[in-house]
Amino acid sequence: MRIAMIGSGYVGLVSGACLADFGHDVVCVDKAADKIEALKRGEIPIFEPGLDALVASNAKAGRLSFTTDLRGPVSEADVVFIAVGTPSRRGDGHADLSYVYGVAREIASAVKGFTVVVTKSTVPVGTGDEVERIILETNPDADVAVVSNPEFLREGAAIGDFKRPDRIVVGLEDERARETMTEVYRPLYLNQSPLLFTNRRTSELIKYAGNAFLAMKITFINEMADLCERVGADVQGVARGIGLDGRIGSKFLHAGPGYGGSCFPKDTLALVKTAQDHDSPVRLIETTVAVNDQRKRAMARKVVAACGGDVRGKTIAILGLTFKPNTDDMREAPSLSIIQALQDGGARVRAFDPEGMKAANDLLSDVTYTKDAYDCATKADVLVIVTEWDAFRALDFPRLAETMAAPVLVDLRNVYKPEEVTRHGFSYASIGRGTTRGVPPMSEAAE
Repeated sequence: MRIAMIGSGYVGLVSGACLADFGHDVVCVDKAADKIEALKRGEIPIFEPGLDALVASNAKAGRLSFTTDLRGPVSEADVVFIAVGTPSRRGDGHADLSYVYGVAREIASAVKGFTVVVTKSTVPVGTGDEVERIILETNPDADVAVVSNPEFLREGAAIGDFKRPDRIVVGLEDERARETMTEVYRPLYLNQSPLLFTNRRTSELIKYAGNAFLAMKITFINEMADLCERVGADVQGVARGIGLDGRIGSKFLHAGPGYGGSCFPKDTLALVKTAQDHDSPVRLIETTVAVNDQRKRAMARKVVAACGGDVRGKTIAILGLTFKPNTDDMREAPSLSIIQALQDGGARVRAFDPEGMKAANDLLSDVTYTKDAYDCATKADVLVIVTEWDAFRALDFPRLAETMAAPVLVDLRNVYKPEEVTRHGFSYASIGRGTTRGVPPMSEAAE
């Protein structure tokens, strides 16, 4: 099929490359000329494992191309995907749909013949109705079926998620679109990936409900971690004990410094705003948002406690800046709040991240970026693991002890077992497992 993918950011580029790999003819469109030129040269603007090879192979095969011209690809397309950003709107937290609606107007003036217009962007309930209204208002003769097809891609594992999905959700009001969308996803459907057809508004809500539930699950185990520190329990044992219950499951039960990234923060907030607008508040999600926001700075207080209650004039070494490993995404990363709080306390901050330092440099000031973990730890008073990159899972503790001003490790991802660290003379603090070598628990440090 002929597919136009409007938006060549994370979702658009991954989706376009994967659809091309299925054999479809895909044109990725973006207004950013520098991005398109870079893509034509084979330069990928984001870090996602395997994406560079996937783009290169499909571009070479002629199934994947890039352009700033929307009109041409849309006029020839069987399916047009809208995959532009929907960031939180400044001031009120609603999803900013200006990009989606702007693209809808451009599609209306370019579309020819029956075309399925698919909203891939994460959008609030009712957005598809408005996209359809805009297209028909702009071009009353347009023969389109507007469809909702939310993405469920995890950064760092996006290609696998697209090619081996748990489910494919398609929301439609025009039955003509069913056959077209079945053909788009035929390679997955033949592999028994569930293809769930719903109405458009249900599909739009599925995306938000799914992300909100996962965010709530993360926040739940983080609060259990705080309780574990108070009562002397081990949060990893608690997580395993409840995760073995098939009704709960083990995923998203890893205690840490709070969720971040491009989806959970903005999607939970957008769902809260949508629910309030419809006089049906989602109080569990409202609390999830508030608790997660507070947790990030609480992690900084845990570091302060590990330093004896004062970080003024001390050097803090931060390992990991991105919101999760295997991405360069710094959006809403816990490291941002943690570093700012430490700097507010008078600390000097050194940092290392395998992929995120360039993006972090645009968001943080007065941070010294280093070449590796050991360079980062040089003369540091405390070493803090914020993101669980593989490169931090087998640190040489004797070497670290030699280079650090004080052998103190704060492990915000529970990468290590306490005995692994303390036998090398380190003072060690983690999440929800108590503390060793005299470091007070987070709950006491926060008081």
